[in-house]
Amino acid sequence: MDHTSLKAGLTRRQLLATGGAAFLATTSATACDALSTRPGGNDGPPKGNGAKGMEAPSLAQQVKAGKLPPVKERLPKEPLVVRPVERMGTYGGEWINCVTELAGGYEYFGYEQLVGWDIEWTKVVPMVAKSWEVSDGGRSYTFTLREGMRWSDGEPFTADDVVFAYENVLSDKELYPDFPAWLTSGGEPAELEKVDDYTCRFSFSEPHAFFLQRLASPDGIILTSLPKHYLQEFHKKLNPDAEQVAKQEGNSSWAELFLAKGGAGLLDLGPWQNADFPTLLAWRVATPLAGDRLVVERNPYYWKTDPEGSQLPYLDRVVVEVVQDAEVAVLRTTEGRYTLPPSDFLTPDNKPVFARERESGGYHFAPLVTADTNYTTVAFNMTVEDPALREVFQNRDFRIALSHAIDRDEIITAVYQRQGESWQVAPRREGDFFHETLAKQYTEFDMAKANKLLDDAGFTERNGDDIRLRGDGKPIRFTVEIPIGFDPTWPDVAEMVQGYWKSVGVQLDINPESTDLFFERTGVNKHQAVLYSGENGLYDAILDPKWYLPLNAGSLFATQWGLWYDSGGEGGEKPPAQPLRQMELYDEIKVTPDEARQRELFMQILDIAQQEFYLIGTVLPTRYNIVQNDFMNVPKMPDSWIYPDPAPARPEQYFRRA
Repeated sequence: MDHTSLKAGLTRRQLLATGGAAFLATTSATACDALSTRPGGNDGPPKGNGAKGMEAPSLAQQVKAGKLPPVKERLPKEPLVVRPVERMGTYGGEWINCVTELAGGYEYFGYEQLVGWDIEWTKVVPMVAKSWEVSDGGRSYTFTLREGMRWSDGEPFTADDVVFAYENVLSDKELYPDFPAWLTSGGEPAELEKVDDYTCRFSFSEPHAFFLQRLASPDGIILTSLPKHYLQEFHKKLNPDAEQVAKQEGNSSWAELFLAKGGAGLLDLGPWQNADFPTLLAWRVATPLAGDRLVVERNPYYWKTDPEGSQLPYLDRVVVEVVQDAEVAVLRTTEGRYTLPPSDFLTPDNKPVFARERESGGYHFAPLVTADTNYTTVAFNMTVEDPALREVFQNRDFRIALSHAIDRDEIITAVYQRQGESWQVAPRREGDFFHETLAKQYTEFDMAKANKLLDDAGFTERNGDDIRLRGDGKPIRFTVEIPIGFDPTWPDVAEMVQGYWKSVGVQLDINPESTDLFFERTGVNKHQAVLYSGENGLYDAILDPKWYLPLNAGSLFATQWGLWYDSGGEGGEKPPAQPLRQMELYDEIKVTPDEARQRELFMQILDIAQQEFYLIGTVLPTRYNIVQNDFMNVPKMPDSWIYPDPAPARPEQYFRRA
């Protein structure tokens, strides 16, 4: 999993909205065929014909004891059929994994939304919604839900739950002071209509070309993770006694209790700390997250089957351990405890350690296609408060010179175990937006060229310490801020860059700081420069292009320009012509239904990014997964916050080989 603080993304082959009857027919067909609801027809749940039976033995025992209804009554009329990556699985066993901080299980098994990504991250496919239709030129999206689908406590899941999440949670300012921007178009929130118990329609004032992709991204989970029948007791608009209930449970307000019970959705801690919280996930909370451990066990009402008609998941339970010490996590992984551990521990310098122990640990390496564009990126804040330093940073030749002054081959050898290649902040080759010139320009290590560029840019005067002087006569000296705890290689790279730049007369000071302070400072334009990763280099590039144009405060190279765009011109500073043109192009993309036209416009944005050269990249990352040898059906998967791996890779079909 990637750093979530700045993540967002997109599909590879976007399933986009266009108007007209022809598109309605195409969309409906695609939605049904991409991941079928049942092989050979839709006239009811498929009949189990595998030796394993239609359900897990533990559930069959509960049915026999009269504690559960038969499996046919627990499945929807048209369950979603998941085709295993390698072969049909068997019931039983557990999956043990870890996280680096107190958090829930969304990125492991929380991915059940209206629509989702296919495993390969090539398109949007049906999930909770069995189909959809897009009309009115991308302004209207109608979703058909699965009739008979149930929450983990057996209560029906219907359109009322989606409406509840939208109208009573996301639209309630006491719960969500800022309405989610992804549910707006043209600055106006969508209108949500309940057509019937199993149909709902979102309508926008302008075309929303990325709505399906947003629903498939982590954003979308909120609409399918809030059970109305459970949460309404704690909501003041649905229960006049909600404030009294809150006080009885020791909370200061109904809103505080509502969120604590799970009302913020699966991206928050609440649902994972509440064993009573109903869910649509493959596993439900058995031991709430507290301290360093979360245990979830199979959901008897899970709504997916394999092609033989056997109810998923195969695994009985999942254990997630909180491990903050990297050495402990590495040791336990080499001992064969964890499968698919987070990438925080799967660093280049740890790979030789894992390689040595893989036979005794009983695991192997598996490919992981990361969306990250760079291990280490340097972003100069071109809207920094210091006007003289701003003039230096906005000088394109200054940025080009310092790029040539970095010995990337030495960094690859010394820091990244000879893994990776010289690369700027640019989309990867594996994606649809590869821009070779942007990726490879100015990566040649050439100190003579760097010095000449700096001289020609007017930075010829130096002080007694041989540091070049800026326009006001002060030395070109600035601080690069680094968030602690994200990547252990960043301080080493920063020190090497510090040495390279000192050789051409530029003084770099290094300031590691807490994550909270880092994002607090960068969000309000208090930073001079930062060292961070490069992200969104695959199918997420177009959905969150903040590394290619100033999009918001997350565009660390020009915070004020990004804030201007994000606020609709009410905050920040209006940018100059080239980034302003990028913003105009992106505005056009957001209301353009045609995929080919979207790509054409986005490549124009990348052309300008190449010309402007906003950021300095170092090394294109390579990533890997670790999978235990008896853990089956794990596919090659992408890695991005927008594709919150491994959850979209269908963990419900993972199983332990006997």
